[in-house]
Amino acid sequence: MRRLVSLVMALALMLGMAVFADAQRRGRGNLSPEELAARQAEQARQLAEAMKEPNPIAALDSIWLEELTWMEVRDEMKAGKTTALIPTGGVEPNGPYLATGKHNYVLTGACEGIARKLGNALCAPIVKLVPEGDHDPATGHMRSPGTISLRAETFEMLLADIATSLKAQGFEHIIFFGDSGGNQSGMEATATALNEKWGKKAAHFIPEFYRYGEVTQHMEETMGIMQENEGFHDDFVITALMMVTDPTSVRYDQRVKAGKASINSVSIVPLEKTIEIGKNLMEYRVDQTIKAIHAAIGDSMSNQN
Repeated sequence: MRRLVSLVMALALMLGMAVFADAQRRGRGNLSPEELAARQAEQARQLAEAMKEPNPIAALDSIWLEELTWMEVRDEMKAGKTTALIPTGGVEPNGPYLATGKHNYVLTGACEGIARKLGNALCAPIVKLVPEGDHDPATGHMRSPGTISLRAETFEMLLADIATSLKAQGFEHIIFFGDSGGNQSGMEATATALNEKWGKKAAHFIPEFYRYGEVTQHMEETMGIMQENEGFHDDFVITALMMVTDPTSVRYDQRVKAGKASINSVSIVPLEKTIEIGKNLMEYRVDQTIKAIHAAIGDSMSNQN
């Protein structure tokens, strides 16, 4: 409740300052400190009343903040969903078949699965733009068309602002995880800096999500699927994971028509079989990530007690 009141007062203050500035711009004269305080108090009262209003319609069944109304977010948080997930992806080249947003396709399914299985979490919008290389001269993935790269400092500031926004609204734990190697150090640095600033460990970087080697090993040991490296920035694991969200992202139909429906000597035909494999791999990653999240939050709670 204290967090909700703090949010209400903060919003009211910002609204009051905006009204005050607007009055000045339109030549109405300056408000005295007493008048400004009275206006802010009235706005705070009105906003507090509005925040108590029940949702007039049935809520959407979604774990994505951007898909929910503010009332739905409020009610989900009251029901205990006070962990916020911040997934980071990228836009980069990935061989001749995969969309440049491959990591973002994977995260669409992964964050959904993690949030629903945790039961107390909501997903922030996927951070789709991340460090991919220098701009001038171009390095790394920036040497390929379609890549969009953020400077490391831009990426970390973006993550910090997203996390700080969520914490200000009452989320108790902020979880960073990413599907690309270039994201890992920036997420770790941001979590460390935020915890130092906040004076407690509320931001958590989860590197376990990105352990693709373990996912490949799981596939080999449980399904007997073995690959032969064909030299692409692509493999059967990432292809199957992407197909869970959208088979067009791996150009399934076009590859079948062209006789190119395989990667690393593993066929992606039939469609339904590969999607089922992708779901199995996704579930494995979800479960491993949830274990890591529970451990991180548990450690932080122990250290603060």
